[in-house]
Amino acid sequence: MIKPLTDEQIPPIFPSPVLYQTQTGTFNLSAQVKLSADADFLQEAQLFAEELSGLFGKTVSLNQTTAGPAIIFKKENGLGTEAYKLSVSPQQILIRASDPAGAFYAVQSLKTMMPSALWSGQLKSAKVLCAEVEDAPRFKFRGFMLEVARNFQSKAEVLKVLDAMALYKLNVLHFHLNDDEGWRLEIPALPELTKVGSQRGHTMDDKQNILPSYGSGPFTGANSGSGFYTKADFIEILKYATRRHIRVIPEIETPGHARAAIKSMDARYDRLMKLGQKAEAEEYLLRDRKDQSVYRSVQGWNDNVLNPALPSVYHFMRKVVDEIASMYKEAGLNLSTVHFGGDEVPAGVWGRSPAVAELMKEDSTVKGPDDLWYYYFTKVNALLKTRGLYLTGWEEIGLRKTQLDGQHKMILNSTFVNDNFHTEVWNNVDGNEDLPYKMANAGYKVTLTCVTHLYFDLAATTDFEEPGQYWGGYVDTDKPFYFIPYDYYKSSREDVNGHPVNPAIFAPKERLTDFGKANIIGIQAPLWSETIKSPERLEYMLLPKLLGLAERAWAKDPSWATEKDTLKSKQMYQEAWSAFAHVLGKRELPRLNFYSGGFLYRIPTPGVVKENGYAMANTSYPGLLIRYTTNGTEPSASSPVYQQPVPVKGVLKFALFNSSGRQGRSVSLK
Repeated sequence: MIKPLTDEQIPPIFPSPVLYQTQTGTFNLSAQVKLSADADFLQEAQLFAEELSGLFGKTVSLNQTTAGPAIIFKKENGLGTEAYKLSVSPQQILIRASDPAGAFYAVQSLKTMMPSALWSGQLKSAKVLCAEVEDAPRFKFRGFMLEVARNFQSKAEVLKVLDAMALYKLNVLHFHLNDDEGWRLEIPALPELTKVGSQRGHTMDDKQNILPSYGSGPFTGANSGSGFYTKADFIEILKYATRRHIRVIPEIETPGHARAAIKSMDARYDRLMKLGQKAEAEEYLLRDRKDQSVYRSVQGWNDNVLNPALPSVYHFMRKVVDEIASMYKEAGLNLSTVHFGGDEVPAGVWGRSPAVAELMKEDSTVKGPDDLWYYYFTKVNALLKTRGLYLTGWEEIGLRKTQLDGQHKMILNSTFVNDNFHTEVWNNVDGNEDLPYKMANAGYKVTLTCVTHLYFDLAATTDFEEPGQYWGGYVDTDKPFYFIPYDYYKSSREDVNGHPVNPAIFAPKERLTDFGKANIIGIQAPLWSETIKSPERLEYMLLPKLLGLAERAWAKDPSWATEKDTLKSKQMYQEAWSAFAHVLGKRELPRLNFYSGGFLYRIPTPGVVKENGYAMANTSYPGLLIRYTTNGTEPSASSPVYQQPVPVKGVLKFALFNSSGRQGRSVSLK
């Protein structure tokens, strides 16, 4: 149950800072404010000046004067990476940090202290409560993964997502750019990747475009099944993200999930063979054309895995990595890592490939098809190392296939422990509940990407009408909020079917050691796009779940997470959740109505029960209005506001409305 809080009791900064102390008075923020910044923070101050100018409809300049009301950016050594101090007094706002990222995050905190109505354009000035704030992030990796291969999102929508990430202090965009169903980044030297691999439509041979998937239909270019980012688009995204202190990690999914790339390079092969250029045609070929292996991936493909025995595969990887690195360079950046995927390679692959058979004769380390996995990542790792890059991938890059009791199993592979492999571990279900901790304890760098709490593409509830996947459970805003990174067993409340989980199942599981804890570099939430066919659906699945992630990634371990008394811990959690729900419903959702053009976040359904002939309703987020009808019609912004139990006569319908009058899905009672 949500505990009612007054506006004065609602935490004033989100995500929660390390230290907040209220001071007397307010600072009057208006277009007359002046900004001043030390040289190291000029870009952060200028970005804030631009935003204030947009809010007030009048230019707010960075003029380096502190006369009158001013916001001052000062460099102060010794505060730590991304840390800041924020001092608000009636005369000025002082931001202190050791690095530009810290100054930027001080601004984001200040923005959450500003009234949400500022972003609606209704205010010409605003009062900011005086306070002293000290803050620093818990994790250095605070990530969100956007997958655009299954269904494409425009550059404009990506920039909008970056705005939301930046506001809530997330600093890594894992950009999943290719999969079986699409290649989404222009590689100028390999034009077929986007000419063929980015377009879905009717085809008998995948030579002009790849076949439809996820209901994309027969026509190319018609919907989210087709699309790609030009080189210029990608460079713009990189620059936009960097200005907001977000690092972009590109993912080139291999060796599985590579159908779009394989078919694109087949088209290139056919084109050059017609020109009689056999050597050039084979230079980037990704499959053994004589391979008779029989397999089927989890998604049903039987031609989606590239062949690691072919030298041309590594020519392809080298070309793609170098082209991406050049885009980073043009954006004024240095590429540090490439995510090479590594998940879901099906059984049966490579078993009847002549190229593999030949490699096994030449290389004694490759004793069978399963060994090609390590062969491939050894080669790719070496390729990256020569370019000063490290390898990122899903957990499978640190696992080994083996036979155990007559069954195929994946066990820890120590081969790459000392090679700075960064693993994003999603699988903590179906007997793998301790896999993230096992990998961290073994020495791998681990980003917790646990499906049970952090997969945003999962439906929020078990309601039949609620959109999203359900194979890994159900994830609403509370799941990432109550996720306990160093002891997620304690925060596992339900199984993948939404039923209460028995804590006893975790008793034999491996616990996180102090050594392993040092290898947990952060947390990340993915949004896979199988069902995300529009910007509206993306925003519905993204928000407000993203705020639960932001709190857990930035804020220190909450007291309820470490409290050993179970009853006391539950009480402490309920108080924390009540505070968070008020922040979300009364401040952040109203801000998101207009922020970056406005987000179409998910408005939940009201809770409705019938008792003694009366309907009683409530909302999970204070600040949302419950409206209802008594004649079975859909509630509207003019329908009565629920204030007390309503007699049940005929069909009642209830729905929640946000401060802008937009409604969520209704529920009926009769």
